[in-house]
This record gives sequence, C-alpha cells and structure tokens, in this order.
Amino acid sequence: MNTATTTATFDLNEGFFARRNWLDWLFAAIVVAGGLFGFSRYSAYMDVYEKGILLAAMPAAIWIGWFWRPLRILMLVAAAFALLGIASYQGNLARADSVFWLKYFLSSQSAILWMSMLVFMSTTFYWIGMASRGEGATMAAIGSKLAWAAVAMALIGSLVRWYESYLLGADIGHIPVSNLYEVFVLFCWLTTTFYLYFEDQYKTRALGAFVMLVVSAAVGFLLWYTVVREAHEIQPLVPALKSWWMKLHVPANFIGYGTFALSAMVAFAYLIKLQAGQTRWYKLAPLWLLGVVLCFEPVVFRKTVEGASSYWAVYFGISALIVGGILFGRQRIASKLPPLEVLDDVMYKSIAVGFAFFTIATVLGALWAAEAWGGYWSWDPKETWALIVWLNYAAWLHMRLMKGLRGTVSAWWALAGLAVTSFAFLGVNMFLSGLHSYGTL
Repeated sequence: MNTATTTATFDLNEGFFARRNWLDWLFAAIVVAGGLFGFSRYSAYMDVYEKGILLAAMPAAIWIGWFWRPLRILMLVAAAFALLGIASYQGNLARADSVFWLKYFLSSQSAILWMSMLVFMSTTFYWIGMASRGEGATMAAIGSKLAWAAVAMALIGSLVRWYESYLLGADIGHIPVSNLYEVFVLFCWLTTTFYLYFEDQYKTRALGAFVMLVVSAAVGFLLWYTVVREAHEIQPLVPALKSWWMKLHVPANFIGYGTFALSAMVAFAYLIKLQAGQTRWYKLAPLWLLGVVLCFEPVVFRKTVEGASSYWAVYFGISALIVGGILFGRQRIASKLPPLEVLDDVMYKSIAVGFAFFTIATVLGALWAAEAWGGYWSWDPKETWALIVWLNYAAWLHMRLMKGLRGTVSAWWALAGLAVTSFAFLGVNMFLSGLHSYGTL
C-alpha cells in the first residue's frame, strides 16, 4: 500500500511538471533571475526576515503564474515598465517633470491616475455591454481588457512609488502600503484581479458591471483624497510602521477586504436576478439599499474639507443615475447574469478566500503588535472592528457549511458584510481614534 501511494504521488508530481511548456519554464527562469538579481544588489539593506520574504516570493510568484497563466503576462509587463520608469529617473526624482514618459505615464502618480481613468472606462464598457442588445459581448470584452490594463498601471505605479520613496531618502523608503492613499490603490487592483480570475474561471463577464462599481467608488474616493489632502505625496513612516511585518500584514488584510467587497457585489447581483420580475417598487429593497450606500459617501465627506462639496455633488448625481438605471433596466440586467447557482458559488468562494487571508492578517497583526507595543491584543478600535469582521464571515461560513445556508439570506448577509467591512476599513479612521490611526481623513 505504501508503494502504491508513493507511486501515485510520483505520478501526480510528474504530471504536474509534465504539463509545463517552455513558456512556463522561461517565466520561472525570469522570476528566479530577477529575484536573485534583487537579492545580490539589495540584500545589504535587508534584515534576515526581508531576505526570507524575497526568497519565498520567487517560488510563490512562479506557482501563481503557473496556476493562472494570464498573471505571467501581467507580472512581466508590470515589471518591465516599472524597470523602465526606475531607470529613467537615473537617481534624480526631479526628472519626473522633464522626462516625457515619466511625466505622462510611468511616474507613480501618472500611472495611478491612468489606473483611475481605466477603472472608470472599464466600468462604463461593462455596463454598456450589460445594456446592449447586439454588441454586448464585444463591449464587455473591452471592459475586461481595460480592467487588465488598470491592474497593470496600478502595479507599475506602486512599484515605481516604492523606488521614488527611496530617492527621497534611505530612511524614508518603504513598501507603498503604509497609508490610506496607498492601500486604496492596493484595494483597487487586488479586487479587480480577483474578479478577473472569477471572470475567466466561470466564462462570464456579466459580473464585471457590478464588481467594478465598488472599485470605481474606491477610485472616486482616492481622487478626492489626492486633491484635498495631497495624499499622493510620499511621507516618512511613523516608527511603529517601520517593520517587515507591514509587508505581510497589510497585503493579506486587503486581500480580505477586496474579496469581501467582491462577494457583496455578487450578492447584490444575486438579489437583482432574484427580484427582476418584481413590480412593486417598495419591495425592491436591494436597489434602494445600493442607493443609500452610494449616496452615503458624499453625505459623509461633503463638509470634510472646504471647497470639496462640488466634487461630492457630482458624485451624488452619478450615484443617483446609476441606481435609477439599474432600477429601469433590472429585467434585462437579470437576463444577462449567470444562473443563481453560479452567483452563489462565486459569492461563497470569494468569502472563503477572503476569510482565509483575513485570518492570516489578523494573526500577523497580533504578532506585529506584540513587537511594536508589547502586547498581542489591546482592544484598539481597529482591532475590535477587525474581530467583528472576522466573526461576521466566520458565522457566514459556519452557517453555509454546517447548516446549508443559501439563497436570499446568504446574499443579504454578504451584502450587509460590506457595511461592516467598510466601517472597519474607513469608519474607524473617520469616527474613532487609536493606535491604528495612520490614515486620517
């Protein structure tokens, strides 16, 4: 029996590597070469933990590229253009205003602005595809390509921003996940990438119209935050953030936030499909709820900064148009959505992935807190709300796996989870204070 098991395992492993083609191995060689180059050049500036992260990142990147092949192209394109941007600086940050492709495309701020525009365009094309009769598939395909381009520009901008921070000073340089501006960029490309994965796996682009709405809302906030707070300016880290833990804790946390937001928008699509034939307007609760959520943001932020009310008035108007359009075209929208079973499955997988990473992030955060503040848990408002988020999705998964939770209740629960997650992400920064108050508004 042991021999058979060993043989079966060997055959499985042999089959896995046998399925790799020369492009897979070329990709692996490029990743290893790039990782070793970075290690040889910058290892003197790393502590033992950062060296471990870099070495572990190489096989992880290779496995991800093999697992989902479109990511290989994304990683290579982002790396190539980021390296071009970095080389164009020639060690002088002032060149961002004089070199054409830096000024308009590859500096961090330019790339992130391109990401923002591409997200809006992608959302628009997805919705045109949803509303179209004949060319809907073509329009949705364009929306998908624009979403890929948005992710690429976000990655390029983040990588170049990382380098720019070191040009300001060795003591200022840091991975760009340290403040509200940087994590909003992280949220946008992570959420979009996870959606694109599900789009590819389920062979449907209909959900892009819904998922990209929440990404567009995040971009809307990001642009406002950039204008009124000049948040794009790179700032030195506060002492507590000068830790290698940040490189692990924050990305894991935002994989959770992104997939939870994705699941909520899929849940919203589920409820739209379920109530498409409803003619009594007062029973179209999901649509009215979306209207409240979309219009809540301008109400909260309109008086935050002097002169910003006009921006939020436009945002409010666009939100109202979106809600009205969905109300008017709900039956056509529902007809283009995948079956309820598919929507339910995407919702479940999104929450399962998010919960796993959010759990890892919570554990890492506790370890980081012990190193920075001398205790694993202090019931800080951010920690408390992180626990509430964790308990909410733990209960959702328990009810699904143990009690067979499905349908309307699970969708409403996932949609309500977005409100809980949003408060943990933004609300704590706005209304509460504590040890985690780094991204003030």
